[in-house]
Amino acid sequence: MSTTTTTPVEHSGVPTALPTRLRHFIDGRHVDSLDGATFEVCAPASNLPYATAAAGKAADVDAAVAAARRAFTAGPWPHLPAKDRARVLNRIADEVERRDARLAELETFDTGLPITQALGQAQRAAENFRFFADLIVGQTDEAYQVPGRQLNYVNRRPIGVAGLITPWNTPFMLESWKLAPALASGCTVVLKPAEFTPLSASLWADILTEAGLPQGVFNLVGGIGEEAGAALVEHPDVPLISFTGETTTGRTIFGSAARHLKGLSMELGGKSPVIVFADADLDEAIDAALFGVFSLNGERCTAGSRILVQRAVYDEFVERFAARAERIVVGPPQDPATEVGALVHPEHYERVLAYVETGRREARLVAGGTRPAHLPVGNYLAPTVFCDVPADARIFQEEIFGPVVALTPFTDEAEAIELANAVPYGLAGYVWTNDLRRAHRVAHSVESGMVWINSHNVRDLRTPFGGIKASGLGHEGGYRSIDFYTSQQAVHVAMAPLHTARFGAA
Repeated sequence: MSTTTTTPVEHSGVPTALPTRLRHFIDGRHVDSLDGATFEVCAPASNLPYATAAAGKAADVDAAVAAARRAFTAGPWPHLPAKDRARVLNRIADEVERRDARLAELETFDTGLPITQALGQAQRAAENFRFFADLIVGQTDEAYQVPGRQLNYVNRRPIGVAGLITPWNTPFMLESWKLAPALASGCTVVLKPAEFTPLSASLWADILTEAGLPQGVFNLVGGIGEEAGAALVEHPDVPLISFTGETTTGRTIFGSAARHLKGLSMELGGKSPVIVFADADLDEAIDAALFGVFSLNGERCTAGSRILVQRAVYDEFVERFAARAERIVVGPPQDPATEVGALVHPEHYERVLAYVETGRREARLVAGGTRPAHLPVGNYLAPTVFCDVPADARIFQEEIFGPVVALTPFTDEAEAIELANAVPYGLAGYVWTNDLRRAHRVAHSVESGMVWINSHNVRDLRTPFGGIKASGLGHEGGYRSIDFYTSQQAVHVAMAPLHTARFGAA
C-alpha cells in the first residue's frame, strides 16, 4: 500500500503527514484494487476515519502471487548465497531502526498501543531481521557417511511463494517475525496485513526497496480476511501459509489449506495461566502478572489472563493486585505516561465489554470494569480484575483479548495443574515458586507450547514459539522457522560399486 498525504484530520495525537490513501504493493508498484474497492480505517483513540485502504479480492491476490512466482522462478533472490541475502536483511534492519520513531508514531495511532510499548515493537522488528541474517549464514545441514560405501547429505532449498497473514495487535513487529525468516530462506512473499491496522504495513514497501530487495520478492495485498485472506490461502501457487490470529479463523484456514495440502504454521489464541504458589516472591509475581495481562492493552496472545493463586496467599494477592490495577494509567496512546491505551476497534471494544458484563454475573469484580471518566471518546476500558472465578465461567474459559483478568484460588499442586489445563487453549504458562523441583514438575505438567518460570514473557529468538490444542499448529522461531520455509532433500551418493540384485539377468 502506498501513501498519499494530506492535511491531518482533526483528532488528538494525529501524526504529521498522515497517509490518507493506502494501496497494494505488487511487483514493485503501488496499485489500487483492480475493481477500485476500498474500505475506511479508523483511529482507536477517536473512532474517526483517517484513511481509505485498497480492498483486495481474488484478482488482486492473483496478480501478487504471479509477481512473487516470477520472482521465485526467474529472479535472483532464491539463488543468492546466504551471505548476500543476509546483507539485504541487515540493510532492512538498518532502515527499520532509522525510522523507529516514525514507525512507533504510526503504530500507536493505528493500534491504540501506548507509545512507549510501540517503540519497543519497532526495535524488536529490526532485531528479527538481524537475527535471521545471522542464522541463515550460520545454517548447517546434516551429512552422513558410510565409510567406503556412501555419502548422504541434505540439500535445503526455499519452497516458493509464502503467504503471510498477520494480526492487528503489534502488527509491524509480527509482520517482521514472518518476513525475516521467509526472506532469509529465499522465499518470495505475499503479505496480507490485518484490515483493522494497515498503516505501519504500508511502510514495508519503501523499507524493503530501499534495502535492495529485488522486484517482486515482496508483495502486499490489503483487504478483508474473508476476501483477500481467503484468496491467498486457497491459491494453488502458494504452497505455504503462516498465520497469526484467532482460533476460529485458524480452523477455517486449516480446512481451506487441507484441500491443497499446503504447509501451515498457525499461532492462534491463548488463555494462559499464571500459577502463583505461596512460597513465591509476591512482589515479583504481582509485577510480572500485571505487566503480562495489561501491557499491549491486554491484546496479546500470550497474556496471563488467568491467575491461579494458592489459598494461603490468595486474599493478599487479590487485594494487592486489584489496588495496583486501579492505579494503572489509562490514557491517550501518544502520551508517554500511558500504560494502557485504546482498544483497537469499536467492534472489538464491544466484544470485550460484553465479556465484562458476563464476568459481573459469574464472579466478583474488584477493579475496573468501566470506561475511565476522563476519556469519553475512543475505545477505552479501565484494567478489569475479577476474583473468585470458577473454572466453568466464560471469562475463565474463553479468550477475551483485552485488559481483563480472572483470579482463581487453588489448594495444592494437583489442583493448580488441573485448573491450568482446564481450558481448550495451550499457548503459554507462567509458574511462580521458589521450590525448584516443583517449578520444573509443574512446568512439565502444564499443557502449553511455552512455559516461563519466575518470569514474564521474555523470549530468546532461538527458541520455538507456538502452541498446542486450540492455540496453534507448528512452531516457528530459530531454525524451526527456516525448516518451515525450506524443503529438505536427502541426496545419497555411492562412493563405491554397490551390490545390486540383477533382476532378469538369469
